[in-house]
Amino acid sequence: MRRHLARALAVGVAAALIPLVSPVSATADNVVIGGFPVDISKSPWTVALSSRDRFGGTRAGQFCGGVVVDRSRVLTAAHCMSAAVLGAPPGQVPDLKVITGRTDLMSAQGKEIPVAATWVNPTYNSLTNAGDFAVLTLASPLPASSVIGMAAAGDPAYQPGTQATVYGWGDTTGAADYERSLRGANLQVLQDNACGKAYPGGLDGKYQPASMLCAGMPQGGHDACQGDSGGPLVAMGRLIGLVSWGSGCGQPGSPGVYTRVSEAVKALSGGR
Repeated sequence: MRRHLARALAVGVAAALIPLVSPVSATADNVVIGGFPVDISKSPWTVALSSRDRFGGTRAGQFCGGVVVDRSRVLTAAHCMSAAVLGAPPGQVPDLKVITGRTDLMSAQGKEIPVAATWVNPTYNSLTNAGDFAVLTLASPLPASSVIGMAAAGDPAYQPGTQATVYGWGDTTGAADYERSLRGANLQVLQDNACGKAYPGGLDGKYQPASMLCAGMPQGGHDACQGDSGGPLVAMGRLIGLVSWGSGCGQPGSPGVYTRVSEAVKALSGGR
């Protein structure tokens, strides 16, 4: 089943918001699928998006991830800002915040910064997931040490076989087992033709290399999952992808699909 990777509401309306996923067959190791614990000091650019009004106090209202790309701007997935996820347009969600500097969502570590403005890529296609990125402007700036550089088109970090790491607080098993502490999982950037074969079209979606890339492991077992949407995929110390969509979580032959950040680089450098 095709999946978006924003977190569903915990009670009652989960099925109405986001397709449920089946449990993975590979061992999940109680972390982001196939991953390991990460202290936020090692990835200070990784942030959580929060709305307690919408998602409750459990896990500080976290529903998606994001990444700090300059001191006042966070990049995330466009579908995280949809009314289907938030219950209203983002400008009408008064408690929309970015949680920064926090490993454990239930701790008092770090800061919760209100979102002052949102911009959703106007070419985002919710049916194909092409162009799945949005920008959140923060009410107060973050330190320069929180910012990660974005890989432009042609950067060697996009080369197939490159080791990459995805970060998030999402589901650890594919069965709605959400983590309260940050996790990472090591993946490989895959060739476009392999991604195209995995997602040729139909119910599982169609891979479009101009605006997407995919990453995983041939045997499965390493992946992002529900609640990780908008979170960073990092290679060679640079941001190359945002968690976007896929089929199942950590299943062999169904790698995770990410927004290709070079598309966002073009938009942020002069497209808007």
